[in-house]
Amino acid sequence: MLEYNLPRYLPSAEELPDSDETPVDNELQELIPGLLKAILLMLWSERMDWLFAIDMGIYYHPDKPPIVPDGFLSLGVERFYDEELRPSYVLWDENVVPIFVLEVVSQNYRKEYTTKLDEYEALGVLYYVIYSSRRRKPHLEVHKLVNGKYELQEGNPVWLPEIGLGIGCERGNYCGVTREWMYWYDEQGQRYLTPAEQVKQETQRAQQEAQRAEVAEKRVQQLAEQLRALGIDPDNLA
Repeated sequence: MLEYNLPRYLPSAEELPDSDETPVDNELQELIPGLLKAILLMLWSERMDWLFAIDMGIYYHPDKPPIVPDGFLSLGVERFYDEELRPSYVLWDENVVPIFVLEVVSQNYRKEYTTKLDEYEALGVLYYVIYSSRRRKPHLEVHKLVNGKYELQEGNPVWLPEIGLGIGCERGNYCGVTREWMYWYDEQGQRYLTPAEQVKQETQRAQQEAQRAEVAEKRVQQLAEQLRALGIDPDNLA
């Protein structure tokens, strides 16, 4: 937890600006974290102790502007702040530093590899993840805080034991767009399905079950016809 040197009287989340009013540079800055959140909403539907926020300000001092990552995950917090939901993430109210922060590099470089890395390191964010499809390989960088300094992790996906998920990227389809996307993975490196893929999988399973039931019904009818041909009434069989 970050050691604060804060004024005695602190504003609440409702009293602080809920955005830095800086528009995103690229649609991917919304779609990529949006996909990760959508998967979590299915995967952790029964859990109420997490928050995945997109383009939400993280306040660490009332007199300083917030840090606004493209996406971040906090564990051990209330999933819903109240009926109005969170306007921003205020560290002196939450008392939990995000465990995972994501920055998607757009065409306009925003110091993701320099200033922001230092900021998240100082804040105590355990995992700082940078994604850029414009770079040469690797597109994904996962930095883990070790003894107060970030260390680059190897692999794709990268297992995050403190979260219980892996993070990685591969080609797929989301919102009708086929390209490289970021996904969550299990410990064996198997990708978790998107909501659309889960719906498609369940639909196919239901269709297969209906087909099996139809085949079974036809077999029963054929057997009944064979019994009647032998002079046996199948309805009288116990």
